[in-house]
Amino acid sequence: YLINHFNDFQLACLGSFFLHESVFFFSGLPFIFFERAGWLSKYKIQTKNNTPAAQEKCITRLLLYHFCVNLPVMILSYPVFRFMGMRSSLPLPSWYICALCFLRLSLWRLILMKVISTQIMFYFILEDFVFYWGHRILHTKWLYKHVHSVHHEYATPFGLTSEYAHPAEILFLGFATIVGPAITGPHLITLWLWMVLRVLETVEAHCGYHFPWSLSNFLPLYGGADFHDYHHRLLYTKSGNYSSTFVYMDWIFGTDKGYRKLKALKSDREEADLKET
Repeated sequence: YLINHFNDFQLACLGSFFLHESVFFFSGLPFIFFERAGWLSKYKIQTKNNTPAAQEKCITRLLLYHFCVNLPVMILSYPVFRFMGMRSSLPLPSWYICALCFLRLSLWRLILMKVISTQIMFYFILEDFVFYWGHRILHTKWLYKHVHSVHHEYATPFGLTSEYAHPAEILFLGFATIVGPAITGPHLITLWLWMVLRVLETVEAHCGYHFPWSLSNFLPLYGGADFHDYHHRLLYTKSGNYSSTFVYMDWIFGTDKGYRKLKALKSDREEADLKET
């Protein structure tokens, strides 16, 4: 239906924009309601709450930045993606064809898993690498003061603050998200899948809650909300935890030492409390 009723430009630009907005706000807004109502408070990482005025300011700015920065960037970058081979027309990527066939054969299941995992994992790894170094640069004195401090206005983050940033930062770190697809020239459906997963990941990292079912409890290299919340709580010169998705870049370059020390102290305190009881 989409291919028959919309052209490539409409799907790649407007379709991507509306998909992003839908996933972003539907996944991020519930955390505002959780915070206001006090629901799931035992899983909240910080006891401090944002005021309704601060939350409303975030939403207003986000809508302004999304329509005035994100949408124009999507439109202007369309020729680059087309040049690199992105398409929305048939033939569909092999993994999508398999999905449409309801995975009736074992071989198709293997193809689906292999292609999806390879493409998306490549995007995640590359994005995390580029984001880490870009984020560290933004924490230098001048760039933090004039650019990145906007994002850190919220020391107690909630889901929607993940994309609350200075327009220059949106462009700077947004490059980390699109560089992988720009290199590979994927089918539009592959690009949409990557965008959905990336939005859900960054909203979760900023949600302010650490649940028993959080991915960081099951994936050792995944950062998650607890890892990134630490970054927002501290002064810019001492924060660390610069990665977007994984933890290994911070571990390799020693920018997570403060976080690991805090976790160790917390663990020792909990053990001591158990012994006393």
